[in-house]
Amino acid sequence: MTKNLLLKIENVSSGYGSTIIVNNFSFEVEKGQVLAITGSNGMGKTTLMKTIMGLIEVRKGKITYKDEDITKSSPDYRSKLGIGYVPQGREIFSALSVEQNIMLPIYTRKKLSFDKKGKLEEIYSLFPILKEKRLANGSSLSGGQQQQLAIARALIFDPEIIILDEPAEGIQPSIVSFIGNTLSDLSKNSKKTFIVVEQNISLISQLNSDCILVEKGVFTKKLKSSEINTVEKARDLLSLHN
Repeated sequence: MTKNLLLKIENVSSGYGSTIIVNNFSFEVEKGQVLAITGSNGMGKTTLMKTIMGLIEVRKGKITYKDEDITKSSPDYRSKLGIGYVPQGREIFSALSVEQNIMLPIYTRKKLSFDKKGKLEEIYSLFPILKEKRLANGSSLSGGQQQQLAIARALIFDPEIIILDEPAEGIQPSIVSFIGNTLSDLSKNSKKTFIVVEQNISLISQLNSDCILVEKGVFTKKLKSSEINTVEKARDLLSLHN
């Protein structure tokens, strides 16, 4: 792999049972890049992300992270390598406090030497509302606050690349804009890399990223950021209607 290439998906196919959902899919992600992936519901976007994370088996093809073939690696191993994941639906633990949700990966991996205080303050600086509500249960948060919490939890181990599946789903526009700004700032200032699965045209255009269109589990086309840097351009070229 080249120096800046972080993740490479080569001719990957996957699915459920005898049904192939993702078919012969290929793309690459460079360090510090934000890549959007879009398409209508039921087109295989979530299946593709779960395949990258190892939650769904690769039937054919290869996944390489940096210079390592991770095609058959476990989800936990991929996470330890530096791949973070924010699933669709957020999967917040409602009975745990905000801070406990953020720190849960630390507890499960028993990272006793981890700089808990320093990392928490760093995350709280990104998401001030989480600091304000750090003792509140996850169930008490709004949808936008839960999404911020899910992203914060993924950031706790400083992953180099983070996959976000529909981060704007069910969230008010002002919070969508805040999340977009946060992702852009992390990419620019901290060299974080993001794959953002999204149908929200406003967020796609705000991220100012290249975008892949998926139809029926197949790579259809890739658009440059300059082609979709306004809502009007993105809506027209991506054939989405929001």
